[in-house]
Amino acid sequence: MLKTSTLSLLFYFKMHIIIIGNGITGVTAAITIRKLKPEVEITIISSESDHFYARTALMYLYMGHLRYQNLKVYEDWFWAEHQLNLLRAHVTTIDFDKKEVVLDNNSKITYNKLILAIGSEPRQLIIPGEQLAGVQGLYSLQDLENLELYTKNMKQAVVIGGGLIGIELAEMLITRCVPVTFLVRENHYWGNILPAAEADLIALHIREHGIDLRLNTTVKEITGDNAGRVQAVITNTEDTIPADWVGVAVGVKPNIQFLQGSALKTNLGILVNAYLETNIPDVFAAGDCAELSMDGAESTYLEQLWYTGRMQGETVAHTVCGNKTAYQRGVWFNSAKFFDLEYQTYGRVAAKLATDEETIVWQHAKQKKLIRINYHSVTRQVLGFNLLGIRYRHDVCEQWIRQGKDISYVLQHLHEANFDSEFYPRYEKEIKKAFSQQLSAINS
Repeated sequence: MLKTSTLSLLFYFKMHIIIIGNGITGVTAAITIRKLKPEVEITIISSESDHFYARTALMYLYMGHLRYQNLKVYEDWFWAEHQLNLLRAHVTTIDFDKKEVVLDNNSKITYNKLILAIGSEPRQLIIPGEQLAGVQGLYSLQDLENLELYTKNMKQAVVIGGGLIGIELAEMLITRCVPVTFLVRENHYWGNILPAAEADLIALHIREHGIDLRLNTTVKEITGDNAGRVQAVITNTEDTIPADWVGVAVGVKPNIQFLQGSALKTNLGILVNAYLETNIPDVFAAGDCAELSMDGAESTYLEQLWYTGRMQGETVAHTVCGNKTAYQRGVWFNSAKFFDLEYQTYGRVAAKLATDEETIVWQHAKQKKLIRINYHSVTRQVLGFNLLGIRYRHDVCEQWIRQGKDISYVLQHLHEANFDSEFYPRYEKEIKKAFSQQLSAINS
């Protein structure tokens, strides 16, 4: 790892690209730039870790499925081999006029082009007691270290927030035999994302794993003891739930606080166009921190997923290297696991149907298996898929959505999407029968 004074001299005569953030977006951008422009100097700055690691695998490190070295996506020699300079430092400010990045030791590094891939930070509850010891989120390696420290004496935990991080925290703690109360404000688990049938099935699965899942529940206050450590959670129903650790999993927000008041235009995130360019020349933003405004669109939006971060990293690298490239995500997809229950989604399947949509759903009578297909009520073009407990081929589902296949065509060829191995039971006959009956009822 190079000292900042050495870096300043080294980059004086060459184009220097600084990337702030060593997550999936920043590292993908760096590797892509290196392929496109072997001659440029690249510095990746991060205050969290020395090396890029798989953030989504933190839970498996805690559960003992992986060791820390398994979290590293690349071997330690990779960075020097590809002439990628890693700098462990915290960026305090950026002087966009002078093209300087200012670090917490007051040293400065100049750049020719700057990529902001600064990711997200956990949202706060904004309630009394949130700053007590033993109240935390799970986002970074430091968060995991704190959780390990508190686990040693943990007898009762409360997890607040019904998203994916919340269920991961609950699963992690259960593996250490810590009782967990899981508080979700919506009527259904992950109710802003999942339709009711899927949410109810997952809620059942959560409870069967020993989690005290409480829906329609928010937290008014977190109370502590005389030592300043968390002691209990008080809910909107005035219930007092004892807890010596509280996990806060109410989502994330772009990590842009240190940029507030600068010339860089921000809203929820850093505002960028379709090419991931900011309002300042030679400054780009990508990944969780970028708020996209596509050409012709009135609204802006954030995309805070691993795969979209990777895609944006590749895209911004091409533009930085002179091949101006618009970001195109393609058909939406996502996947997750709720304990051992697998979930996949492709295309457009919102929690509530739009006025121009219809849906058909098959659910196994005894097992936790569900398939939902949404389609346009007029054109009958398939719009999206939700799957629980059954896997479909990503490429097949995406192709059907891209090509606007009729729902009848999809049902006739449904077997082509099945991804389960040959020894898994198949349900095509009963699925097609159920879907055909529902279609007939909708069309009658």
